[in-house]
Amino acid sequence: MIRIFLFLLVVFALGLGFSWLAERPGEMVVTFGGYQYEVTLMVAAILVTAIVAAVMIVWWLLKSIWNSPRTVARYFRVRRRDRGYQALSTGMIAAGAGDAGLARAKKREAMKLISADQEPLIHLLDAQASLLEGDHDGARKKFEAMLDDPEMRMLGLRGLYLEAQRLGDRDAARHYAGRAADIAPQLGWASNATLEAKTAAGDWDGALALLEARRSTRQIDKDEANRKRAVLLTAKAQELIDRDPLAARNAAIEANRLAPDLVPAAVTAARALFRQDDLRKGSKILEAAWRKQAHPEIANAYVHARHGDSTHDRLIRARKLKSQRQNNAESALVVARAALEAEELKEARAAAEEALRIAPRESAFLLLADIEETETGDEGRIRQWLARAVRAPRDPVWIADGVVYDKWAPLSPVTGKLDAFAWRAPVERSAAMIEQDEEELRQPVLLPAAVAVATPEPAPAPPAAEPEPVDDIEDAETLDDEPTIAPANGSDEKPAANDAPASAEPEKKPSAAVQSAANDDAEAREADPVAVPRPDDPGVDPEEAEEDARARRFRLF
Repeated sequence: MIRIFLFLLVVFALGLGFSWLAERPGEMVVTFGGYQYEVTLMVAAILVTAIVAAVMIVWWLLKSIWNSPRTVARYFRVRRRDRGYQALSTGMIAAGAGDAGLARAKKREAMKLISADQEPLIHLLDAQASLLEGDHDGARKKFEAMLDDPEMRMLGLRGLYLEAQRLGDRDAARHYAGRAADIAPQLGWASNATLEAKTAAGDWDGALALLEARRSTRQIDKDEANRKRAVLLTAKAQELIDRDPLAARNAAIEANRLAPDLVPAAVTAARALFRQDDLRKGSKILEAAWRKQAHPEIANAYVHARHGDSTHDRLIRARKLKSQRQNNAESALVVARAALEAEELKEARAAAEEALRIAPRESAFLLLADIEETETGDEGRIRQWLARAVRAPRDPVWIADGVVYDKWAPLSPVTGKLDAFAWRAPVERSAAMIEQDEEELRQPVLLPAAVAVATPEPAPAPPAAEPEPVDDIEDAETLDDEPTIAPANGSDEKPAANDAPASAEPEKKPSAAVQSAANDDAEAREADPVAVPRPDDPGVDPEEAEEDARARRFRLF
């Protein structure tokens, strides 16, 4: 726009000058070679302007002819470079899409058109193509070669870091991340890896300082920084609680303030306060954490807050904790465990059944099995509760990267990630499988002794077998009451004289003893379907079950 304005301004000035000369007549006389040339002033100005323009045009033509080889060479060089960059761009896109063949072909084409020393991205495309082809050794060599180039050094460190992580070599990964963090502290991946390395080494102060530096440079969100700081302070407090209870208390209290939902922070702070005989403040921290999340570790620390308490004192504290959060399965389980320890079996059973109604989990069934063993010692009922516990949903546990652990830790032992532990139920069975198991539990299973055998169509009865000798009258009556089993296929044998014809009795009815046993079994199944032995129970041998059923058929009680 400015150039157009300047061009118009020059044209306007020239027009204004020519018009000024046209309004002022005059003559110009030039003597050259014995001749005298006389022209008007306007013509002289036009001739001078034409001569200057002609000289400029001739000079431009001569300069263009002189520079034409260089111009032509530059044109082809630019065209070649454009083709090389187009091949490089296509290769990078192919590498991102996972097309190793196209990426390698475009890399070769780009190297022919562009010098690798002038364009470092060719080295990156070469390394990416090697990774896609599975040549990890070659890719690592290319990344190591990048370390010599200051422009490519960070890219090489990043590639070596990712390769070390792929191989599971944490020490090498932390080494490369540390070098990258020293050169460029603003890199998030390098700072995170260095932070995890300091945490794994137990350098809590160094990790906290590095986290504070990242927070001051706004490389990390405020909430995330507070969460990670709380995790580091909790780990520091757990390490110092035996050596320096005061420092552990200060660190744990600050961690609980930064992350009130972090259960280990609240538990560690309360235990540090309990060591200093500050029972009231520690209990308040646990009660506040309990209201946010009902966690068994909080309950355990709260119930066993004071050493030397009797079992009834712990039961009283469990009842108080339950009052903080009603209609909760974990609250009921806390009271049930404390009542079982205090031998208040009725209260323990009522609390366990309440937990079972709220959330039928494995721990509730196991606790009822313990109560049953303490109160009655009935092996059948105990096995019933244990069988239910096997099929019940699992209780929440500490999980990091899909692995279950007994206690919380600041880092994942699998990947070394900070704050990777989560309190949730392990995913071992899907909801559909659990629902199918519960549906199978609700379906009754017939016992062999209670099955009334009858044929769909009447068939001739087999000849009467010779009865075995019996010792008493009761055994004889039992044998007489047994139902007669007709053969499955047709038979030409004649029935015995004391048997009625098949047409007179189309269907055999079970005896009174068998019918009574069937009714008792049906009532038992309606009361509790799980109490009936299941055919697929891994703890029952099918042959032993069949022998036991045959033995029961020949006794009255």
